[in-house]
Amino acid sequence: MRLLLPPMGLIAAALAISPVLKPQDEEQANIIKDLAKTNKLDFWYPDATHHVAANMTVDFRVGENESQAIQSALDQNKIILIHDLQEEVDKQHSYAKYNTWDKTEKMVHKRPEMVSHIKIGTTAEDNPLYVLKIGKKDERRKAIFMDCGIHAREWISPAFCQWSVYQATKTYGKNKIMTKLLDRMNFYVLPVFNVDGYIWSWTQILKNRSKNQDSQCIGTDLNRNFDVSWNYTYRGPAPESERETKAATDFIRCHLKSIEAYITFHSYSQMLLFPFGYMSELPPNHEDLVKVAKIGTNVLSTRYETHYIYGTIASTIYPTSGSSLDWAYILGIKHTFAFELREKGKFGFLLAESRIKSTCKETMLAVKFIAKYILKHTS
Repeated sequence: MRLLLPPMGLIAAALAISPVLKPQDEEQANIIKDLAKTNKLDFWYPDATHHVAANMTVDFRVGENESQAIQSALDQNKIILIHDLQEEVDKQHSYAKYNTWDKTEKMVHKRPEMVSHIKIGTTAEDNPLYVLKIGKKDERRKAIFMDCGIHAREWISPAFCQWSVYQATKTYGKNKIMTKLLDRMNFYVLPVFNVDGYIWSWTQILKNRSKNQDSQCIGTDLNRNFDVSWNYTYRGPAPESERETKAATDFIRCHLKSIEAYITFHSYSQMLLFPFGYMSELPPNHEDLVKVAKIGTNVLSTRYETHYIYGTIASTIYPTSGSSLDWAYILGIKHTFAFELREKGKFGFLLAESRIKSTCKETMLAVKFIAKYILKHTS
């Protein structure tokens, strides 16, 4: 058996190897699953071992201490590994480019007439959680809620939220579309959902930092903690058990009358997803969601010819449960979307800083389209 592994990046200095592979049959898939049982593998895609299947691209990272054992096991099965990519980590990233979690607070002082911040709660480690409101004071106007950074190591996600707030305020009065949008609707932006995890991710983590009863493991996957088909790995002790999840859901419920769309930003894979993830059944407005996603991805591609695919979570990636996207839809927000931003696996979560700006620019085109659609087609 032989699999060719293209290059891929890492996310933290302590990591040694990060293979990408595509099992050609169930035998190869089972080898990967067996390795996961006996070694500490951190799956990047899919996010859990039991999702691994034939003909699926599989990305995972391995700690330095386990790398030799994994290398040996893969060699025995004629699975080819790439070289150590630590040099790529050091070359591509600096703290100055992927900004600190509280960067957006400074924008409030620059444009107080356009941006205000609302404290919605605190995190497991008592860091404040802020939603930024962009637009006018009228609470009755249509609104879009956006969040970024629910998964700590997906750095391009909070980078986009920070960039989008800055661009919205900078181009208001200059850009025709942005001016029209902000004159007629509000945006609520949670720029870093998983603040504790984001701070810790400069070392190496995905989840938040809460302590789990009867477990030595720290952290809950916040995007499995929402009260919709709640039964997944790292889900937490109960639906909305985490401070971060509860703060966000309470805020959305409080503003539900005005929120017409919910958009969450993740990485990586270049996808635009919509409900459902926890079942194969299609939502009642499936055709409408497909239409928005199709045009949105086409609009996105006009800037740099970046190709996105689109579809339901369950059919496009794999079944999930407890996600914010499905929860928002079931709550009554009928236009809910999740962006999986650049790129497709060459560097995984380690998107080069040189690509942040282009990623943000093309994504903003799609977000503007969705916002215009909401203005025109919702009551």
